[in-house]
Amino acid sequence: MLRFMPVGDSMTIGSAGEHTWRYRLWQHLRTAYDGPFTLVGPRETLYDKATDAPTSYDYADPDFPRAHLAGWGEGWLHMTPLIGGAVRDCRADILLVSLGLIDLGFYTDAEQTAHNVRGFVTAARDANPYIRMILLPVIPNVRAELDPSFAEQVARFNMLLAKAVADLDEPRSPLLLTSPPPSYDIHVDTYDGTHPNTSGEHKIAAACARAMHEAWGIGHPYAAGTG
Repeated sequence: MLRFMPVGDSMTIGSAGEHTWRYRLWQHLRTAYDGPFTLVGPRETLYDKATDAPTSYDYADPDFPRAHLAGWGEGWLHMTPLIGGAVRDCRADILLVSLGLIDLGFYTDAEQTAHNVRGFVTAARDANPYIRMILLPVIPNVRAELDPSFAEQVARFNMLLAKAVADLDEPRSPLLLTSPPPSYDIHVDTYDGTHPNTSGEHKIAAACARAMHEAWGIGHPYAAGTG
């Protein structure tokens, strides 16, 4: 059984009424991967905007393994202390990580955020020395269009993330930095300039699927027209 753990912020947890990109990837792997697999993690809920809390189970389609480690307003700063226990308890094999936007927006600068990336990798490997990780770069959101200093921090962090991946990659526990979804457009693929809509969910899932297929031979490319 191959165990995937989605790790992320509001773009990964999703909010009430959504499918989430986690669901889109699960759908893809059902036909693309020959062996048994599941999604794992210590959490299952969506974020409920009405209560301002991660308390909703109102998925657009709840019939899938909903487990994850994602939180609205959480970033590398928040997940680094949690990842070791989550990997150990859930016996994760592959981490699908999409973090950084919230860190840069509210908590840490690019260098501090990159430092937390390295701590995250160390903690995950302490829990499972053979863990594999797919890391997505930060997709600049609407704030980056309006705030040049924030856009600069995003670009700086993505460069430091690539360096961290290159420095920390090792054969028994490979790190894989995906390319941003090639056609992702925040004016088309999000509902508010940050959070993915249906097309955005498909494109994020496609980026993960493409990376796993090209680097590790897992599954096959995402269905034409959705990536």
